[in-house]
Amino acid sequence: MTLLYFVLILGVTILVHEVGHFIFAKRAGIYIYEFAIGMGPKIYSFNRKNDETTYSIRLIPLGGYVQMAGEEIEPDENIPEERRMQSKTWNERFLTIVAGCVFNFIFAFILLLIIGLVYGAPELKPYIGETLDGYPAKEEGLASGDLILSINGESVKTSDDVMMKLELVSKESSIAFETKKETGEIETYNIIPKKETIDNEEYYKYGITFTTDVNHGIGSAIEFAFVKFGSIFNSMFVVIGNLINGNLGLKNLAGPVGIYNIVGTSASAGFENVIYLIAFLSINVGFINFLPIPAFDGGRLFFLLIEKIKGSKVDPKIENIIHGIGLFLLLLLMIIITIQDISRLM
Repeated sequence: MTLLYFVLILGVTILVHEVGHFIFAKRAGIYIYEFAIGMGPKIYSFNRKNDETTYSIRLIPLGGYVQMAGEEIEPDENIPEERRMQSKTWNERFLTIVAGCVFNFIFAFILLLIIGLVYGAPELKPYIGETLDGYPAKEEGLASGDLILSINGESVKTSDDVMMKLELVSKESSIAFETKKETGEIETYNIIPKKETIDNEEYYKYGITFTTDVNHGIGSAIEFAFVKFGSIFNSMFVVIGNLINGNLGLKNLAGPVGIYNIVGTSASAGFENVIYLIAFLSINVGFINFLPIPAFDGGRLFFLLIEKIKGSKVDPKIENIIHGIGLFLLLLLMIIITIQDISRLM
C-alpha cells in the first residue's frame, strides 16, 4: 500500500504541474511532442486522433514533462518556426511557463480546503496543548493554554513557525519563549532543551505539545486553507534561505526514498494525512520550480526577464545549453540525496 500511495501521490502532484504547462502551450499553438508522466522507459503510450502529441506513462514515477518544440539545442527543422516555443509572444511564453506552478498552488489550496470542510480545521495558532513532566518547559512555568508569541524575539504566527524556529536555533543555550497567558499576561521563559539519545540519534526536547482543537464551518475551513498554505509557503523561503547561508545542509533534505518513508507514515495515520501530504508536496513542487535555477521553470522565467530588460531574445541555443547543464546538475544532486536517504535506513 505504501508503494501504491507513493506512486499515486507523486503521479498526481506531477500530473497537475504538467497539465498546467500543457494547457497553456496548446492554447499558444506550441507543437508538443510528448506529454509524459514518469521518467525512464515508456510502459504505455497512445495518440489521439488529429493530435500530434504522444501521451505516455513511463516506468520511474519521479518526474514528468511536456516536451515542446523549441526546447532542443538544435532546432527541429521538421516543425514550422511559428509553432516553436521561441516564436510565441512574451505573454504566451510567460503563461506557459508559470502555469505548472500556479496549477500546483491552486490544487494544494483546494486540498487544504477539503481537509477543513470534511475533517474540520485544526487550530493553527501556537497554543500549548500540554506540558510534559520531566521536561524543561513545565519546569520553567509554561502551561497548557499559553499562546507562543515569539521565539528568541522573532514573531511566530503558527505552530509551523514555532517548529521551524526551534529547528534552527542553537540547542546549547537558552531559548526565549514569549507567551500570552490565558489571563492576558505576557511572560517570557528562557528554556534549555533536554538532550536525549534514542537509537544512537541525539534529540532535543522541550516537553510541549500543541493544541489539537478543531474548528468547524465553511469560514474556519477557508481560513485554515489560506493560513496553512501561507505557512507552508513561508517555510520554504526559510529553508532555502538557511540552505544558502549554511544553517541547513544536504542532510536536512529528502529525496524519493525519504519521501517514500514519509508516505508510509502518513498512510498509516489516515487518509486525511495523505491528502495533506499531497498538498504539502504540491506547494513544494510549485515553489522549487519557481526558483531561478536552470532547468526549472524559474530559470526559464529568468531568461524571459532578461529578454524583457534588454529588448531582444536570448539566443535559444545558448539558453537550452544552460538548461541542459542545469538538468545534469539537478540529476546529480538527486543521486547524492538518494544515496543519503538509503544510508539512513542502513
